[in-house]
Amino acid sequence: MYPNRMTLLAAAALLTAAVAGCGGGTAGTTGPSAAGCPAVLKEARADVGKAESTDSAWTGPTTGPAAVPGKSIVYVAQTMTNPGVAGVAQGLQQAAKTIGWRVRVIDGEGSPAGIQAALSQAVTLRPSGIVIGGFDPRLTSQQVARARAADIPLIGWHAVDSPGPSTNPPLFTNITTKVQDVARISADWIIARSDGGAGVVLFTDDSIPFARTKADLIKRRLADCPGVDLLAYENIPIPDASRRTPQEVSSLLSRFGKKWTHSVAINDLYFADAAPALRAAGKPGGGPPFNIGAGDGDPSAFQRINSRQYQSATVPEPLSQQGWQIVDEFNRAFAGRPASGYVAPVHVVTADNSGGATSWDPRGYQEAYEKIWRG
Repeated sequence: MYPNRMTLLAAAALLTAAVAGCGGGTAGTTGPSAAGCPAVLKEARADVGKAESTDSAWTGPTTGPAAVPGKSIVYVAQTMTNPGVAGVAQGLQQAAKTIGWRVRVIDGEGSPAGIQAALSQAVTLRPSGIVIGGFDPRLTSQQVARARAADIPLIGWHAVDSPGPSTNPPLFTNITTKVQDVARISADWIIARSDGGAGVVLFTDDSIPFARTKADLIKRRLADCPGVDLLAYENIPIPDASRRTPQEVSSLLSRFGKKWTHSVAINDLYFADAAPALRAAGKPGGGPPFNIGAGDGDPSAFQRINSRQYQSATVPEPLSQQGWQIVDEFNRAFAGRPASGYVAPVHVVTADNSGGATSWDPRGYQEAYEKIWRG
C-alpha cells in the first residue's frame, strides 16, 4: 500500500522542520546535526545570547563590616605563569592598598614541592590571612593543618570545585564562578556556533581537580548534541603547556585535518601556545578551528580575540573583581562575619562584544567595596 499525498506532505514538513531546527551546518561544522539536537541547539543559543550581554552592572554585596585595620595577607600562587592566578594577585594588591593592608605574593612555580614550600613559608610568616591561589589545598594538608593550628584563616581562589565556605579542606570561602556554569556555556558556545555539528578538541590539566571537573562537565554537555564529536581529550599540565601544546597541536592537525573545527580549553593559555603551530600549518587566525577558553580571560586572550588570531571567545573570570572580593571576604572573617556568598555571573567575550577591552571588569565593584569598608 503506497502512502497518500497528505502523508507525503506531512512527512516532508516534519523533515524540513527537523533540518531547520537543528541547522544545516555552517562553515567549520562537521555536517548536519543528528536527530534530537534541535532542543539542545535552541537552548544553547538562548544561553549564549544571555551570556554575551554586556550589561555588567554590579550585583555583588553592598553591605558589610567596616575595614579592620592593620592586616597582612600572603597570596600563595599555584604558578604566576598562569594568567588567571596572576590577574587575581594584581586585583588583590590593588584592593589591599585601598583598605590599608600589606600583601606578599609567594610563587609555588607549578610543582607540588614548590607549592608546599611556598605555603609552608606563608604559614611561617604568620600573616593575618593566606590565599590558596589556584591549587588543591589537599595537596598541602600538612601546611593547611599548621595554618589552622595558628588560627590563620584561608581563602581559596579556584581551590575547590564550588564557590563558598568549605569544611574539608577548611576554607573561610572559595572564590570562583560556578564551574558548572562555565563548562556549560563553553560547550553551548560550540554547539550554537557550529549549528550543532562540530569536531572538538578539549585541552585540560587533570592534575588540578577543578580543571578536571570542568573538563568532565564540558564533555557531558557536548555529548547532549549527537552532531558534536569529541575528537580528542588533551591532558597537558599547565606548567608544561608552552613546551607540549605546539607539538600536540601539530599532531592533532595531522590526525584530524578538517574534521577539527572547534576547540575548548580549561584555560586560555593553551591557545597562546597553540597559535604558532596553527599559524605554521597555514590555518587562518579567525578559524577553523574556532577556539574558546573556558576560564580566566587574561589580557592576552582578549588580544587574540580582538585581533581574531587563533581564539574566538573566552569565558572570563572577573579577575580584578575577585581579587577585591578576597580582601572583602577576609575583612568579614576578621570582623567575625560570615562570607558574603557572592558568585560572579558567567559571561562570554567575543570580538563583537568586547569593545576592544583587555579584561572583563564589571562596573561598580570598587565603589561598592570602598563604601562598605568606609563604614
